[in-house]
Amino acid sequence: MTMLDDRTTAETTWPTAYPDGYAVVDVETTGLARDDRIISAAVYRLDAQGNVEDHWYTLVNPQRDPGPVWIHGLTSDMLQDAPLFKDIAEEFAGRLADRVLVAHNAMFDWQMIAREYARAAETAPVRQRLCTIALSKELNLPLPNHKLESLAAHFGVVQQRAHHALDDARVLAEAFRPSLHAAARDGVRLPLLECRPLTEWSDSPVTPRIGRQASYGGSSSWRPSRKRPPCPHPNPGRFEDGKPLKQGMRIAFSGDTSVDRELLEDRAVEAGLHVATSVSRLTSLLVTNDPDSATSKTVKAKSFGTPVVDEAAFTQLLRDVAAADG
Repeated sequence: MTMLDDRTTAETTWPTAYPDGYAVVDVETTGLARDDRIISAAVYRLDAQGNVEDHWYTLVNPQRDPGPVWIHGLTSDMLQDAPLFKDIAEEFAGRLADRVLVAHNAMFDWQMIAREYARAAETAPVRQRLCTIALSKELNLPLPNHKLESLAAHFGVVQQRAHHALDDARVLAEAFRPSLHAAARDGVRLPLLECRPLTEWSDSPVTPRIGRQASYGGSSSWRPSRKRPPCPHPNPGRFEDGKPLKQGMRIAFSGDTSVDRELLEDRAVEAGLHVATSVSRLTSLLVTNDPDSATSKTVKAKSFGTPVVDEAAFTQLLRDVAAADG
């Protein structure tokens, strides 16, 4: 037990508003696009105070190219005899039921899980999720970046096999427990977000191209593309650090995102924000995970003094968008 745990156990009255249990989840996938598939999944079930109850792990046959083997280490030969997602859906659901899903960049894991259940014509029994990146920000942890390895190092957790779902879930579970206790001790409201399941799916074949992984740059297979209506709110100006986003703000995105870009844009539009395709003096905020890159948007943002936040910060700001004036 760490010094933090000793102090927390002795001094903390556990908040009654905190969840009764958690499912710490990690999934490895064939890629990051909407038509990518889960190839392994792990769940650590925790009680209300973050103690491990049990854990579970499975490989999953994605019925396609496994994607970046050099990252996750899972080859087609290793996956060919693994169960299909539909075959493990019930067991997976049982491990998630009546618990808050906890993950590092939880929006990504939830979207991948939700799509797999939509393909199987089922619904994952998850109502809320908690992102450990958001929690670390709420706790003001002095981390150099938002990587899992940095969170693990902060709490003295040793990572044995990075990008292996079972070990990543173990590491996150061990780092989440002291984070949860610190939040309880300091009266921090947990950054819980609603999980909205997908209710529609249409399969489309994935056609690999020579020299390129099929999992990257694929077209949408879970909903039709559509032209977004114009934002009904006037632009209130630039985003200010420490204040909420406000409906009508012009949001631009640059570079790779862990969650599919269109999903982020959809959430912004649903919140009443204006998604811009370029950066100008009117842009309220640029969202990028690489602010030092030399893309035209980041260069313009610097020249205009446009505020910049990363993807994790933006997804948290989307929790509480202020209504437009008037």
